[in-house]
Amino acid sequence: MEYPREIYLRRLIDRKQNGLIKIITGARRAGKSYLLNELYYKQLLNTGVPSKNIIRFAFDSDEDIDLLDSYFPEEPTKIRKSAEVFFVNSKKFRAYIKDRTNDTDNYYLLLDEVQLLDSFIGTLNGFLRHTNYDIYVTGSNSRFLSSDIATEFKGRGTIVHVLPLAFSEYMQGTVAAPEKAWREYVITGGIPLVAQMKSDEEKAAYLKNLCEETYLKDIIVHNNIRKKVELADTFDILASMIGSPVNTKKITDTFKSLLDKSITANTIGDYIGYFQDAFVISKAKKYNIKGRKYISAPFKLYFEDIGVRNARLNFRQIEETHIMENILYNELRYRGFNVDVGEVTVSEKTDRVDVNGKHIYVQKALEVDFVATKGDQKFYIQSALSMESAEKQAQEKRSLYYINDSFKKVVVAKTGLNPAYDDKGVLVIDLFDFLLGKEGQL
Repeated sequence: MEYPREIYLRRLIDRKQNGLIKIITGARRAGKSYLLNELYYKQLLNTGVPSKNIIRFAFDSDEDIDLLDSYFPEEPTKIRKSAEVFFVNSKKFRAYIKDRTNDTDNYYLLLDEVQLLDSFIGTLNGFLRHTNYDIYVTGSNSRFLSSDIATEFKGRGTIVHVLPLAFSEYMQGTVAAPEKAWREYVITGGIPLVAQMKSDEEKAAYLKNLCEETYLKDIIVHNNIRKKVELADTFDILASMIGSPVNTKKITDTFKSLLDKSITANTIGDYIGYFQDAFVISKAKKYNIKGRKYISAPFKLYFEDIGVRNARLNFRQIEETHIMENILYNELRYRGFNVDVGEVTVSEKTDRVDVNGKHIYVQKALEVDFVATKGDQKFYIQSALSMESAEKQAQEKRSLYYINDSFKKVVVAKTGLNPAYDDKGVLVIDLFDFLLGKEGQL
């Protein structure tokens, strides 16, 4: 099964020959390499680009790396940094590229896992001087890519972030009805390779191994982590807290109460940063809607793939409410929105009175699950698994009613009904209509 990944392919096509380095980021196994080396490669061929003008190179492939051995043979091709870490000799790689290009024809450089190239920033900046080079790179760790783009590339790079399969993409690989596919998706997630596996046992084993042998090991090696057990424990705690307001102190308290271990808030903050850098989790900041300002804590954490989250907890905590919220968060990002957690501060009358007999008002902070923005678009969105009772409907819509602006307000729920607006302008849309892009989508 070939997932077409149309949204990401379109984003690459839109950036073609724009004079910038196209940087494809995302977690390992999210499909970055396939997008670049298969889908985009075929797209270039289909538009008439000769195959000899498309240079594909994977820096984690010994087969590709061996091609460099004949250049400057007195120098090592792999530069060892430690027993587990090496970089590819950039001098040899530059000679390899020069040998396959000229100054007149247009070339497309599709470079996979470029963070494994020694001095890759200088090399890429050097390639940019060749106006006939159109450069595309992938990388799995934002510490080697996103942060460097801001400080080193200085406007010479543009990012395309790839998530695991959205639910609509997942549906392209199955003949199951949405309801049945959803039951699978909320358990094992959207990593393309996992989605194509036949048995639940195989999926679970692969996801557990991915957590342990790839994600954790990458973080430990890249950040020189000594307290490996504490890092793994943090992984477990973060997995159990999706959709819940958290701060670093809350996690340190959890360490103390559940694990009888002491760990500082600063260390927890570092660990969260490492998981973000590896694109395992995403941090959603809290935004006060009326005050129009960000609040540093608490924040929320969501997993880039819900199957990875579930595997980390040995598939024990399958709470559909929180999982649905995580999936909607990623769906909005998949559609190109910036996503924050919203807060509306309101003043509500109580039954209590003061000495003058007047009712006492109290300040309350009501949560809006997501504030999604893209350009001049803005949407306020609530995730609600069920809307069966009038009381539940009022609860889910309450915070939206306090937002006094003209932007669209939406509740996504498993209603099984057609999209409908209430008398206050709030749209209620069925989960599958929303995820599959039917009427009423953003």
